[in-house]
Amino acid sequence: MRSLFVGRFQPLHKGHIYTVKQIIDRGEDLVIAIGSAQYSHTPDNPFTGGERLMFWKRAIIDEGLPLERIDIVPVPDIGIHPLWVSHLRSLVPHFDMAYSHNPLVRRLLKDAGFEVAETGLLERGTYSGRHIRDLMRWGGEWEPLVPDGVVEIIKGLQLDERVREIGEVTIVR
Repeated sequence: MRSLFVGRFQPLHKGHIYTVKQIIDRGEDLVIAIGSAQYSHTPDNPFTGGERLMFWKRAIIDEGLPLERIDIVPVPDIGIHPLWVSHLRSLVPHFDMAYSHNPLVRRLLKDAGFEVAETGLLERGTYSGRHIRDLMRWGGEWEPLVPDGVVEIIKGLQLDERVREIGEVTIVR
C-alpha cells in the first residue's frame, strides 16, 4: 500500500518525522507532497519548494528511513479547492490513502473518496511550523524542534535570517 502525507513543511520539524515513522512502521510506502510549493519568501511560507525538498531528503537519510520507499513531490496550489485533489493526483504517484493534519486537506481528500487515516501527534503546540517560525523570528530556541540536518541546512544557507527579515512584512492591498 502507498500512502500520501501532505503538508507545507515550513519548516520540516520533528513532529513531521514522528508522523512519517508511524506510517513507515505500518508497512506503507509513502508519497510526501510538499504543498504550496510555489510560495516562498513570505512570513507563512518563508522556504522555497526546493529548500523543503532538501530538508526532507536530508532528514530521511539522517533518520535512516527507507528512501527507496519514499517519494517526495513538490505540489503547487491552484487556488480552487474543488479541483485540488485532481490536480494533486496529476502530480504524484498513485496512492491508496492519505494522511494530513490540516482539516481542509483532510476534507478535500475525503470528499474525493480517499480514506484519510490518523497518526499520533508529537506535542502539537510545540512542534508546529508557525511556532518554530515565530521562534526563529524572535530569537527563540527553535533548533531542538527541527532535525539536526535541517538545522544545518537552514543555518548554512542563512534561511533563518530570511525568516527574521521577512517576518514583519505587511501586505498592502
